[in-house]
Amino acid sequence: QVQLVESGGGLVQAGGSLRLSCTTSGRTFSRDDMVWFRRAVGAEREFVAAIDRPGTRTKYSESTKGRFTISRDNAKSTLYLQMNGLKPEDSAVYYCGADRLGNTERWNRYANNPESYMYWGQGTQVTVSS
Repeated sequence: QVQLVESGGGLVQAGGSLRLSCTTSGRTFSRDDMVWFRRAVGAEREFVAAIDRPGTRTKYSESTKGRFTISRDNAKSTLYLQMNGLKPEDSAVYYCGADRLGNTERWNRYANNPESYMYWGQGTQVTVSS
């Protein structure tokens, strides 16, 4: 049974930092491309960041680039999202996703598409107060 479990969310003041983690089981983590999405109340699901299987390629949304860093530890089967300079508009439930996108060309084209990922966690709430 595949399980993805997010943790690390919470309440933080604007300008603060949080580090989210996503631990996986039931699949070979090092063979999966990984992604973070978020969904704010009343909003559509939004791409945050993606990382390829070996951790050599990353992709960010324009709203998170320069503030957030996605990384992974394949030995620990864990995905991370370091979030700095948090803003109230970053408040959302954050979800990690996993799947195998294929070759580099496909990753470049589809890494920020939620339909590319079959496996998802239950999410962790991040709330940023002003």
